[in-house]
Amino acid sequence: MTLLEAYIITFIASFCTLVIEIVAGRILAPFVGVSIYTWTSIIGIILAGISIGAYIGGKIADRYPSRRTLAILLLLSGLTALTIVPLTNLVATYKFPLSLMMRIFVVTSIIFFLPSCILGTISPVVVKLALKNLECAGGVVGKIYAFSTLGAIIGTYITGFFLISWMGTRNIVFTIAVILILAALFSGSLFGRKVHSLLLLGILGGSVFLSYDFLYKVKLPENAYLYRESDYYTIKLCRAKSSDGKTDLEALVLDNLIHSYVCKKNPAHIEYEYERIYADVLKWRYKQNDEFKTLTIGGGGYTFPRYMEVYYPNAHIDVVEIDPEVTKVAYEHLGLPRETRIRTYNTDGRWYVMNCTEKYDLVFLDAYNDLTVPYHLTTREFLSQIKNIMTEKGILLSNIIDNFQKGEFLPSYIKTLKEVFGQDRVFLLSVSPNFESLRISTFIVIATKTNINMKQFDKYVTSHRLKGRATTVVVPEELVEKMMTGRRVITISDDYAPVDNLIAPVFEERFGYNRKEG
Repeated sequence: MTLLEAYIITFIASFCTLVIEIVAGRILAPFVGVSIYTWTSIIGIILAGISIGAYIGGKIADRYPSRRTLAILLLLSGLTALTIVPLTNLVATYKFPLSLMMRIFVVTSIIFFLPSCILGTISPVVVKLALKNLECAGGVVGKIYAFSTLGAIIGTYITGFFLISWMGTRNIVFTIAVILILAALFSGSLFGRKVHSLLLLGILGGSVFLSYDFLYKVKLPENAYLYRESDYYTIKLCRAKSSDGKTDLEALVLDNLIHSYVCKKNPAHIEYEYERIYADVLKWRYKQNDEFKTLTIGGGGYTFPRYMEVYYPNAHIDVVEIDPEVTKVAYEHLGLPRETRIRTYNTDGRWYVMNCTEKYDLVFLDAYNDLTVPYHLTTREFLSQIKNIMTEKGILLSNIIDNFQKGEFLPSYIKTLKEVFGQDRVFLLSVSPNFESLRISTFIVIATKTNINMKQFDKYVTSHRLKGRATTVVVPEELVEKMMTGRRVITISDDYAPVDNLIAPVFEERFGYNRKEG
């Protein structure tokens, strides 16, 4: 084997390995979220596969040092890559009776270990075939591994920056498998005669083509009418009904979570209870024609920004949505008008706040959910930055999902807010008054720069002015204190933000991935 061939083959193998590794996070996101557990498992399993594969490849290279061996390994790596998506559909949806951490580890191992292991066998075989003179071994091996690393670097950047948004994860995996199979056919002799190799290519090509739709086509629910992959999410739009069954809605699903319900015909319709809490706070704080400025971090389907635009004609409404594709979907399919008063900034919420020169009367922090919480938007440092862009009478409202009886994220977040805003300026609102039986639920945490009368607000939301529609309940201060002292509570900071660990029990309980299931 010439050195040029060795460079090309190791480049391709490493390129494909890193493409699979980067894509793995997006493939698993709809099933297990994107957390430190997910990426730890992906990186660990693929490195373990490469390591064990290199060991096995060395043994194979010593025993069967031939181009045919290399071709077989490339072929096997392509075929195992083809199994990634079907295995994901089969394995990732299975409810293993394990903790969240172990479930992610097992799922990742089943899907990604074998492809990475076989890819790991290729470099030792290439080195064996390319090495002609032991006196030059250092230079030859160094150059081969340099090209291997270059392939890994390019695979990483081109996938993250271009391929995912251009092709989508399933097409990327399919393409990688095809590249490896073609490399097998052109890098060595699988059979004694070329005609047999061409026959194999035809059979494999025909089989893959005929099975593509069955194995790789996204299986959408009947009510879904749009599927799109962006750099951040898999985006789905589904038709839905309101809780009373009377109103047609559009459901925006990001990865595996229904992020927003939108009524295109009536922007004033609010389906989620936590957004009704937002509305209650606004009605208590402002009259319909008042002028005020709001910032929403986490646009999603733009449900509440559109409600404010319709209900408060003099409000200034800014939205930070990290994913421009989500905003595009809102414009194209969810009724967000092009001439809207809502100003959108497609950037990271923390980056926007760090560079913000505006002052806001209300900040809605709506970027958290129970699958994925961007930890850098929960820390003391970030909350201090938000405080700095609020007016003197400004209010911060954060949407939190946690277990009221034993959750650790909610009390830790409240403690962090109290350190930033003051002990007597942080309050908890619930959608249910049944605190004794309340488990996993949605809460709104309020933080203010100046003192506000929450008893007055409590009377307001229970009064006739909301005609019985209010769902907002102020959680008694003594219950909040009990929650803060009866369990593990930490201050979340940039240096110590174990948010994934804090929300893991809620993920397990909410989605049924716990040890009690069998």
